[in-house]
Amino acid sequence: MKKIIYSLASALFLFGCAESYDGEMVFAEPDSDGKFDYPYYLFIPEDVPQNEKVYVVVEPNNSGFVDDDLQKHIEKAQRTAYNDYYLGSYVAQNIKSPLLVPVFPRGKTDWKIYTHALDRDVMLQKNNSLERIDKQLLGMFEDARLRLENKSILTRDAFLLTGFSASASFANRFTLLHPDKVFAVAAGGLNGLLMLPRDSLNNEALKYPVGTSDIKDISGRAFQKEMFRSTPQFYFMGQLDENDAIPYDDAFGQSEREQIFRLLGTRMQPERWNNCMQIYDDLNINAIFRTYEDVGHEHPEEIKQEVLEFFKTRIDGR
Repeated sequence: MKKIIYSLASALFLFGCAESYDGEMVFAEPDSDGKFDYPYYLFIPEDVPQNEKVYVVVEPNNSGFVDDDLQKHIEKAQRTAYNDYYLGSYVAQNIKSPLLVPVFPRGKTDWKIYTHALDRDVMLQKNNSLERIDKQLLGMFEDARLRLENKSILTRDAFLLTGFSASASFANRFTLLHPDKVFAVAAGGLNGLLMLPRDSLNNEALKYPVGTSDIKDISGRAFQKEMFRSTPQFYFMGQLDENDAIPYDDAFGQSEREQIFRLLGTRMQPERWNNCMQIYDDLNINAIFRTYEDVGHEHPEEIKQEVLEFFKTRIDGR
């Protein structure tokens, strides 16, 4: 991966030394050995157990805007890390686990590369700092584990993954790419669309990120179907959610869009969402689905509480 150069002056001024938000905030710079080309935040809530293994929570950053200034994405990722409005921070603070939030960019110049959704464009990047950001996230995770170990916080080798909207798509797609690293995932507001754990539908090949027919070409290894099937998953939509990314060119190419509309439905709800749920159910995926009445593109307290209970139950039952 090609290294990038950018100014971290203000971020280092604020977070070069740990600050407390009922815990410790660590700003980790890019890895000097090239395992990850972007920084990340590691938030360690107060009272994280020491000398016993805990799960790290990971929430991919989702700025909600395009900007070539990485500093803007740094600031949004920092808020995601400490503010319990966000799913990952809410879960981490309530189960007393560390939280990792990467700082991947979402540029205005190359606006079709939707990094925060882990789209096809970013997965095809070569010889630049965006190459294999999924593997960069794994590098951040291992770096965070070492930092935590130095604080006598021991961690498990798989993590809890959360996301909402674009980062929900990231979380769902990442879980298909790396089910061995995801102990459990919870994500919502994902356009009524899940990446399908199958190579074809109605005799049509399903390429990443619609399906898995070329996942080996994309990721370098075959789809781990049985491991994905057994991974605990929780996906939700608000019944009033109208935030549909499918029609937009930053999220999908024209051929992807036409295939999604043709095979899964032009209407996000209930058609497309129901079709995706049915396919997961037919394949016996270990997934829970929720559609919340009177909820739009949001995750109010009742949803965060149910996500929290989902993770607690899986941790207690491991």
